[in-house]
Formats: sequence, structure tokens, C-alpha cells
Amino acid sequence: MFEYIKKKIDKIKSKRSLHEYGYQVNSFELAKDGKIDYAQWLHPFESEKQITQEMVQFYGSFAPLGSFIIDIGAHTGDTAVPMAAAVGSAGMVLALEPNPYVFKILEKNAALNRDKTNIIPLNFAATAADGSFEFNYSDASFCNGGFLQSIENKNHGHKYTLQVQGKNLANYLHKNYPEKLSSLRLVKVDAEGYDKEILKSILPILQKYKPHIISECNQNLTHAERTELFDLIHGMGYEIFKLDGFENKDAKTLISSASQMNQWRHFDLIASEKK
Repeated sequence: MFEYIKKKIDKIKSKRSLHEYGYQVNSFELAKDGKIDYAQWLHPFESEKQITQEMVQFYGSFAPLGSFIIDIGAHTGDTAVPMAAAVGSAGMVLALEPNPYVFKILEKNAALNRDKTNIIPLNFAATAADGSFEFNYSDASFCNGGFLQSIENKNHGHKYTLQVQGKNLANYLHKNYPEKLSSLRLVKVDAEGYDKEILKSILPILQKYKPHIISECNQNLTHAERTELFDLIHGMGYEIFKLDGFENKDAKTLISSASQMNQWRHFDLIASEKK
């Protein structure tokens, strides 16, 4: 009972005033990949993360050993870690997280499992131009949020603001990792509705190398914004699917028209080049 009350108090405090939270390293024993360590952020609004063999296999089905993956909106690394396990230490995962409070935990996760993974944490947002940007969060300790000023719906309830740094990702990649682009197999974007603009900013890279795309159709997007997201991805020659089971690449529903993007309030999608 005491622990329950303490958690409730912590949640109230974190909602209204800034507090920094540490982490706890949890270990997961995977059937094939063995022990994987993960730094769990102790923010009271952070859900408990799990690393499973199914997650590793899911990402590995799109990006085999030695591949290059870009994880945009990596948060603490809950997707970057299984991605990195899938591509191995010979591969690479660029993990972008602009929130400095979350980034400290991402850095810790990048430092774990170095014999099995290669995660490069980057403390900036993928934006159309370099600069400083105001992001919105749902609590004063900045657990959940993003560049919500970019979407039409302003009733998102994220009233706490944080200045973060943004960079044009295409320029950054061409300058720092040009040799990796030919092995780019997967781009994941989870940016609270800003996904469409991020994809636009790296459009020439997507068109040239045709990596698989995992993106979010955020609940706050309007019908017009959902249509634009569909048209953007479909227009590159991709097939788009709603992920019905995130850890199973075959559990998906084909989205063949923009109107289907409005059938679900919030969902993840995966897109692959048409064969």
C-alpha cells in the first residue's frame, strides 16, 4: 500500500513540476540472442518496457544482420535495442531523441550490450531545417510529447513546452554516414504526428534506397493530414499496411486507399516497396 501511495504522489509531482528521474537496468533472457540488458526509465508516467525475441525477429525480418536502421523518436531506446540486436554489432542503429531528459536514458541503453549491438544516440530532432524548436509535452517532467505545433489539431492537451535542437536529417546523413546509406533497410518514425514532415525532409533518400518504413498515424491527425501521409508514402511506390500485431510482420491489414486511414483512431503502419 505504501508503494502504491508513493507512486501516486510521484505522478502528481511529475505532472506539475520538473523532476529528473534515473533508471533501473533490467535483464531479459532471449531464446536465441541470450541476455539483453535494458535501462528502464523511472519516470512515473513511463510504461514498463520489455525486450523479447519476437521483437528482435520482427525487426530482423526487414533489416538483416549488418543493416543500417534509423530510429526517429527513439525515446529511451525500447525500439532501438531490439533493432540493434537484429542487425548485430556489424550493423548500426541511429537513434534520434531530442528531449535531453529522455536522451540520458537512451545513452545508457546505447552503452549496454555492446558485444551484440551498435546504437549511435543523437540528441536532436529530425526537422526540415536546422534550429531550435518548441516541443509540447503532457507533463512538466517531459515524458510524452513532440513537435505538436506542426499539426492542425491544437487540442492535444500537451501544455508543457521544451526547447530542443533540430537538424535536417538528410544533410546530416550525407555529411556523416554517406557510406551507410546503401545498407539502409528500415526507417522508423514515431513523432506524435510530425511523421509526415520528417518523411518529406528525407524524401530523396527514401526514393533512392527504398527502406521499409514504420510510422505512426497519430490520434490527433485530421482526415486531411492522414490523407497526405498516405499519399506521400503511396506515391513513392510503397504498399502500406496497418500493423495488427507489432511483433509479427504477417499480422497486418492492407491499406489500399487514403480513406482507410480514417478507420482507426491511432495505429502503426508499415510500408514496403511494391514488388
